[in-house]
Amino acid sequence: MTGYVVTPLLFKVLDDRQLAGMIAGHLFTANSYIGLVCGGLLLLGVLVKCAGNRLKDSQVWMLVLMIIVIMVGQFIIQPILAELKAGGLPVGSKESVEFGRIHGIASTLFLINSVLGLVLVGRGKIWSS
Repeated sequence: MTGYVVTPLLFKVLDDRQLAGMIAGHLFTANSYIGLVCGGLLLLGVLVKCAGNRLKDSQVWMLVLMIIVIMVGQFIIQPILAELKAGGLPVGSKESVEFGRIHGIASTLFLINSVLGLVLVGRGKIWSS
């Protein structure tokens, strides 16, 4: 919902793009921490329940990849974006172009995580032994 519904609505409804971006950033941060907690608990639960027998299962590795993607986005990409924004982003500047490039990487990672999540839900077998 955050990336595909709420964020586009923020930019459509609010006249101030900077405010919309700030709110979206806070929502993505909250979403990341929720994803890390839920993903970590799900991974821990699978490993405890199956006593490590599922380490060859592609679904477990998809979950691990999803957690890694969240961590890269939250702890590597977001600080870079925040630093670029703090320095100002005049239209057409080198910083503005760099922000757009890194934002594109973040968006791609978000899409990858969405697809992986849909695959996991579609398979629906991560908890079965």
